[in-house]
Amino acid sequence: MDALFTSTESLLAIMAITVALGFYLQRFKGLKMFGPALIVIIISIILANTRIVPFSAEVYGVVATYAVPLSIALMLLSVDIKAMLKLSKKPIFAMLIAATSVAFVTFIAGLIFAPMIDEGWKIAGMFVGTYTGGSSNLTAIGYGLNASPTTFAAANAADYVIGIPTLILMFAFPAIAAKSKWFQKVWPYSLQANALEGGAEESEDGFLEEKKWSIQHIAWSFGIAFVIVALSTSLAGLFPDSFQSAAKILFVTTIAVAVAQLGPVKKLKGNMDLGLFVALFFLTIIGYMVNIQDFLSSTLVIALFCFVVIVLTLLLHAIVCRIFKIDYQYVIISIVASIADGATSALVAASAGWKSLVSIAVVIGVIGSVLGNYLGIGTAYLIKALIGA
Repeated sequence: MDALFTSTESLLAIMAITVALGFYLQRFKGLKMFGPALIVIIISIILANTRIVPFSAEVYGVVATYAVPLSIALMLLSVDIKAMLKLSKKPIFAMLIAATSVAFVTFIAGLIFAPMIDEGWKIAGMFVGTYTGGSSNLTAIGYGLNASPTTFAAANAADYVIGIPTLILMFAFPAIAAKSKWFQKVWPYSLQANALEGGAEESEDGFLEEKKWSIQHIAWSFGIAFVIVALSTSLAGLFPDSFQSAAKILFVTTIAVAVAQLGPVKKLKGNMDLGLFVALFFLTIIGYMVNIQDFLSSTLVIALFCFVVIVLTLLLHAIVCRIFKIDYQYVIISIVASIADGATSALVAASAGWKSLVSIAVVIGVIGSVLGNYLGIGTAYLIKALIGA
């Protein structure tokens, strides 16, 4: 049975409407905690599996080729290294522990699971990326490693099947920790109430909040991002074909972070929002590629791999943070920023009433996004070399 819509124009229209719907549904409290990325993927999976759109189309490849590096460049234009350096050492340390834990656990688990899975070493790198900086890193690393559409779909599906229950637990944990005498006895390190209540309310320039935007900001942001992608593509061409895609992502990451430190670039508003907007077009394609029948019959091992990575990462992160006597509030926002992203971590902080940690959560999320591409690609190639893939 052919899909209802197959023309390039109709598919682009459906993608755009799906992305818009993902943003629109953020106004509902019950859906906001899942973020626009998950909502867009779920809608797209439904559209594909009800044969409204096809599982594959030529336009999907075109969108993927340009959307991924462009979205990374846009989002990283919001990185402010000076602001990061002003943070307390504890949340940054907690985030570095989270990133290191993810890379270490995935490396060890990858040596076991990767040989059992087609393109398993690529999936390992994608898991490191997504559990260090969020879905955008999974996308970037999969693109950089030339992962097949099937691998993309399977990794994303396993990520959401295992990751979403974990995320729900993270939203519930602050209330559990506050009431549990056992937890307070095991983990006596906590910020005082007055320290948590401080901090400014969310500014109008907050991520995904309504903001005053100028068309000049949008034009300059896209212009700079396209230049970064073009320059990175040229530099990546100096490497062997097998490494060009990975090199391109690493160059985009490095150049974008460097350019973001320039005064005029810092004044541009909404780079994270624009980057997510572009990335969501690619995530619609990921959803379209998920054939539920194929997924149920072929991704059990990938889901188990994902489960092992998340559970052991949470345990290792908690143990190391406890050894270093880090306040549990920093531990929670760092692991959420790692498993999900800074925006979700900020939501956890806000829902727990930790006003002073909202902005910190966003910043450490950005740190995770920057680290994720390097750690993910590095871990993937290390596993590949050791298993002889």
